[in-house]
Amino acid sequence: MPLIRQDDFIQSIADSLQYISYYHPLDFIQALNTAYQKEQSPAAKDAMAQILINSRMCAEGHRPICQDTGIVTVFLKIGMAVQWASDLSVTEMVNEGVRRAYRNPDNVLRASILKDPAGKRINTGDNTPAVVHMEVVLGDTVEVNIAAKGGGSEAKAKFMMLNPSDSITDWVLKTVPTMGAGWCPPGILGIGIGGTAEKAMLLAKEACMESIDIQELIARGPSNALEELRLELYEKVNALGIGAQGLGGLTTVLDIKIKDYPTHAANKPVAMIPNCAATRHVHFVLDGSGVAEFKAPRLEDWPKITWEAGASARRVNLDTLTPAEVATWQLGETLLLSGTMLTGRDAAHKRLTDMIERGEPLPDNVDFTNKFIYYVGPVDPVRDEIVGPAGPTTATRMDKFTETMLAHTGLLGMIGKAERGQIAIDAIKKHQAVYLMAVGGAAYLVSKAIRKSRIVAFADLGMEAIHEFVVEDMPVTVAVDTQGSSIHQTAPIIWQNKIAKIPVVEA
Repeated sequence: MPLIRQDDFIQSIADSLQYISYYHPLDFIQALNTAYQKEQSPAAKDAMAQILINSRMCAEGHRPICQDTGIVTVFLKIGMAVQWASDLSVTEMVNEGVRRAYRNPDNVLRASILKDPAGKRINTGDNTPAVVHMEVVLGDTVEVNIAAKGGGSEAKAKFMMLNPSDSITDWVLKTVPTMGAGWCPPGILGIGIGGTAEKAMLLAKEACMESIDIQELIARGPSNALEELRLELYEKVNALGIGAQGLGGLTTVLDIKIKDYPTHAANKPVAMIPNCAATRHVHFVLDGSGVAEFKAPRLEDWPKITWEAGASARRVNLDTLTPAEVATWQLGETLLLSGTMLTGRDAAHKRLTDMIERGEPLPDNVDFTNKFIYYVGPVDPVRDEIVGPAGPTTATRMDKFTETMLAHTGLLGMIGKAERGQIAIDAIKKHQAVYLMAVGGAAYLVSKAIRKSRIVAFADLGMEAIHEFVVEDMPVTVAVDTQGSSIHQTAPIIWQNKIAKIPVVEA
């Protein structure tokens, strides 16, 4: 009868989380590279190139693919014949594994989990607790399916209790455009159908962790209704023209994965959860023989892609920038930023706007006059790093603060991930500011442009503290110009029309 030892289980959890922090699943790299090779949208192709280059850099340097190192989700299938040699519960062992992984001094992972979520929202400091799902099954092994799910993609999870006669396809095609680009496409859409409300959500999450095989399915053809639905949604979601990072293009999803379960005759529960360009998951089995082994992939399996900003890219000195210069920037233009910027996310924005509303001065060393604020919560540095992976966070979360910040701080603009909502766009136009987009899923690549970093305010907020960065040639795209035009509103429409005119080639 297999004996699963406490430290073997804990260390396997810790090792798996380190492994997936810097190794993309190979099927994802292959699918993304295929999409990159066929992409016709220059902006989307550029974004995919940055994601692929970032992935290889992380595999080489053993550093996180994304600054958001996720909330740990674990699905366990525990054999009924398994015995445990442990002083801890299974959940406690999982959490100890998470703690070891996220505090590993050789590859520190960002602690993003907050306790008291409806109240003070205090960071637990070690990314615990994980979300653990357990099933007791026949057998004598412990199967572990583990993921580190980014908050940006998790925020776009959707659920709907459809009527039995309603079309799942219609709901998906209506819902995906409302998700924006904050989930960092191209990625995978996991869909759960049936059961109850909570079961559908679990099915969708499990579907996200399955292997990408849509091209094989296209080649052989569907053999059941779910496979037919996968193919239909794959074609129609990509035909929406949303594209990589929402910049318009041929590929929005790399695969559609669906799991179903019997449901009540009166119901048709449907859940949809996207997995982003920093998809991180791995499956392993413990049989009592020791710690799980994770084989490092070959670096030769990553495509050799180089990235250049191009001759048309505009170099910008952030330390001498004026509103007049900002007004000349064109929508979709590539900028290379050098100089000083400040950072700030949700918690920092809330404190800053509260101080402004109370008429209090901002903290010392926080002067936004003619500066940019970068929406980021970086990973802690290791060894000789200036800063750890430091990619952008979803900008729409800061929309409600935008008017106050632009009206009272002297900001010239903001840098973040994905689109802005209309309330932010209106404020940007009103104050003749701009919004610049950095590529989500290229956090390690972005961090290499940061030459200096120091915390200047709100150190108690951990990764949400305000930093001062000095950057050199940090690549960004003008996503909302001073006239209030948004590339995330215009580009998908352009590419949806282009895709509609591409002839369909029958297999």
